[in-house]
Amino acid sequence: MTTTTTNPLTTKTTNTPAQTAIIKEFIAKRLPEYQALALDIHEHPEVSNYEFYSSGALVAQLEKEGFTVAQDVAGHRTGFDARYQGKKPGPTLAFLAEFDALPGIGHACGHNLFGTYSVLAASALKELIDEVGGELRVYGTPGEEGGENGSAKGSFVKHGYFTDVDAALCIHPGYRYQKTSASLANDPVDIKFYGVASHAAGAPEAGISALEALLQVFNGINGLRLSLPKDVNIHGIITDGGQAANVIPEFASARFYLRAANRKTLDQVYEKVENIVKGAALATGATYEFGLFQNAVDDVIVTPLFDEVFFRHAEEAGVPETEIQERDSGSKGSSDVGNVSQVIPTIQPTVSIADEYIAGHSEEFKAAARSTKGLASIGIAAELLATTALDLLQDPELLAAIKEEHQKQVAKGN
Repeated sequence: MTTTTTNPLTTKTTNTPAQTAIIKEFIAKRLPEYQALALDIHEHPEVSNYEFYSSGALVAQLEKEGFTVAQDVAGHRTGFDARYQGKKPGPTLAFLAEFDALPGIGHACGHNLFGTYSVLAASALKELIDEVGGELRVYGTPGEEGGENGSAKGSFVKHGYFTDVDAALCIHPGYRYQKTSASLANDPVDIKFYGVASHAAGAPEAGISALEALLQVFNGINGLRLSLPKDVNIHGIITDGGQAANVIPEFASARFYLRAANRKTLDQVYEKVENIVKGAALATGATYEFGLFQNAVDDVIVTPLFDEVFFRHAEEAGVPETEIQERDSGSKGSSDVGNVSQVIPTIQPTVSIADEYIAGHSEEFKAAARSTKGLASIGIAAELLATTALDLLQDPELLAAIKEEHQKQVAKGN
């Protein structure tokens, strides 16, 4: 028989009915405006490092709500840092905003909703921050899907944007409500070989095939898989294999994602793959380049107590228990929210935007991200984020317990 224990810290709330009413009334009043904003972003899909329209739309909304916004931050031209300092001292909380789309298919991951969730939540909570104390921030983090200068949360961590932040919050749209789940660390790497061109039939001895070196890398990685832990996943494509069959390719390139359940394992995998690249260069006489083409992505550290607070508010808000799933223990994807979770307590639960199952990065998900239920989720997500954050602002004991649990989870690792 399994006994479920309830943490007393999550069964109480310091939020008063009057405070909750202020948050709800603000959201209800602003919701049509934010729904229009989400649709506007959906209609202007932009990939990593090119989210000028989407970033600008969210920045304009934050400035309208009274936040002070800095743009082009942390080395990302579409990144932003929005802040509002309360009149009394208190904790600093950061809401994370994503707004990039996928190449070709557009907003098939729902980031048009993701960004509006955080901006509306922070704006609603701003109505109370002068009373309760503290500072609210919204970090606009480009390129979660990767790509040119992608996975910006890693840059925000490196540039110290979380050193004075107590906790971070965000919500991802999904099929069902689900607790924050662990995800894989990911090193996105480019491999480039440089050889010597020559006639493939007339003078093959005068050439050095960059493509042959690259093919040896693929074969080497396939052999490496036999001795890797089960949580490791390596997948890649050839991005340039030459131009003509009768010319020995003087250049060849590939792009790989190297994934593992934790950063320590992935660092070892990275070294092994680089050794394969070195070996292929040595065997063929080619020269090479090997390395990350964007930020490395770390695995997500889950802080269960933080999620408990969030889902207590979900229960109070009337979210049906049948729509709530436990965290996914077998997630094979990656997200740069993991970089943030490595340094401070972070939640990224999901809220439901569909009545039937939808796969991420699909046309069905893209449609759900602008559907009636998808747009309605903006109000629900903003309320849950704001009320959860308010608990942390007003309950030092709860915030301290979340921080302590986070440190233990970091030490334990995935």
